[in-house]
This record gives sequence, C-alpha cells and structure tokens, in this order.
Amino acid sequence: MNIDNGSLQMKRLHITLQRTLRIPDDGKRYPLPPGLGAFPMRRVADYVDRVPSEWRQRGGIMVPMHRREAMWISFRGPSWRPHAVKVGVGKRCALTGVAWSESLSSTKQDYLVTPPQPWLDGIVTEDGTIRQFVATPRGQGHTIEGQLTGEEKFGGLQLKVFEGYASRFPEPPPVPQLPRMRCAAPAPCAPGGAPASVGMGLAAGGRMKQKVYPDTFGPASFDEASAERLFIHLVDAASWRDITGEPAPPSPIAPHTYAAHGYPWFDVYDEEKSSLEPTSALKSVQSLESLEKAHYPTTFTVSDGEW
Repeated sequence: MNIDNGSLQMKRLHITLQRTLRIPDDGKRYPLPPGLGAFPMRRVADYVDRVPSEWRQRGGIMVPMHRREAMWISFRGPSWRPHAVKVGVGKRCALTGVAWSESLSSTKQDYLVTPPQPWLDGIVTEDGTIRQFVATPRGQGHTIEGQLTGEEKFGGLQLKVFEGYASRFPEPPPVPQLPRMRCAAPAPCAPGGAPASVGMGLAAGGRMKQKVYPDTFGPASFDEASAERLFIHLVDAASWRDITGEPAPPSPIAPHTYAAHGYPWFDVYDEEKSSLEPTSALKSVQSLESLEKAHYPTTFTVSDGEW
C-alpha cells in the first residue's frame, strides 16, 4: 500500500477519496455531482502517540471530513488487469449490507469490479440507485452501521483489493482504453460545516443515479491469497489538526452552492449495462436527513473492536 499526494495504491489500483457536494435529500434521484479534489491521507503509523488505541491496532490511514460532508471513491487501474474491490462502511458491505467477510462471495456479489466500475458514491439501495456517502459522528445511531447492527463499533471505511490472475487476463493490454473521467467543479467551494467528534462513520445521504455493474468474470478470476486490505479512519476537522498539526480542507457541504457557483452535474451513458440487484437490508437504511428531522433516539453505543 502506497500513498502519494492523496492517491492510494493497492495492488495496481489507484484509489482516491474525492471531496464533493452533498446532493439534496428530497426524494428525487440526482445525477453525479462534481469532484472537488482528493481528500488528504495520512498513515496512522506516523502518529501512533496521538491516535486512539483502537486505531493503532487496526492500522491503515486517516482522512479528515467535516460533519455531513460527502465523498465518492474513484478507482483507476489498468484496463487489461481488472481488480475486485470490497467496500465496507463500519464493516458492513456497501453493496449488500451484510457483515464484512474477507472472501469474495460466489452467491450474492459483494464486491465491484474495476474496470468497468470507475467510482462508487454510496450504498446500493435500489436498482441503478445509490444513497450518497455522508460523514456523521458515531454514537447517535445515524450511521449505516448503527442502523444495521444497533451499535457503532467500527466506523470508518474499509477496502480490500483483489488483483485479477495474470493467467486470466493478458498483459500487455490487447487494446488500450482511456479511463472514464469525472471533471472537477470550475471553482472552489466556500468554507463551512461544524467539527464533529473524533472517529466518524458514514451515513446515507440523497438518492443518486448510479449503477454497480455485475461481475462478468466470476470471483475465481481474482487472487484472494495476495489481496490487500485497508482500514480508513474518518477524522473530524478539529481532531485532524490536533493529530497532524495541519488544517483540514474547508467543507463543501452546502447544496445551495450549486446555484451560487453554477456547478455542473455529470452523467454516465451506460444504458447498455445492467446493474447489481439491491438487497432489502440496505434498502431499509434511512437517510441522515430523515433521521435528524425525526430526532432519532441516541441510544446506540460506541465500543472498541478488532479489525
């Protein structure tokens, strides 16, 4: 695992966590919001005397986010050597809602394949629809993990990357392909957002048009023995400064800035592709907006746990 200027490399796959605007949570389904640049990343091992003990046990990296700030995950890898990627939110699968497992499921697909999957913006809740990843403090039960399990034990984001077997995928590439690009907004967003408590999780935001493509190769095409996994700790802005001595980026979370700055929306023309069938578990997850409006009870617990 290597980190270079906000880009994370696992196997041959380059991954960035992109800052973005939070789309409105008004029941409508929106196209893709713009990218506003990559979140900074720092190794937990470089700050062992300043982080919670559970972080030292799990290792990985940390990323600063403001409360209610949104993100999307960008994947860029060689077109001739696909990777399978498992994505966890509080150690619940972002595609199925089931508990984290180390292997690739051969029954219900619990991983994405990139390429062709260029990015993931949230949890799969309906056919061709996701709910956006939005940061929220642990301990209130508003995270996806809290809603599915009744406790908030892990938080953060988890990744596991499996490279395709060389015997299954030829090298060098038979036909070079250009990666799908998702443009940035034309101007920086204004600062905003309030600090949350250290150690955050991901909640569900607004509805977005996005397909997670079915695996056409099969799980046996990917090398499980050499897979790499990573725990990504989400740090509130104030704690990021205390731990690293660096200021966190300003938060671009206000939806009205779309109108103020004329930010574009983006779409993917993929009508020829099918999408992964959603599960009932993630379909039942309520959005952060609806939970806060209903004054959702704060009876969930935060506890330590092993990765």
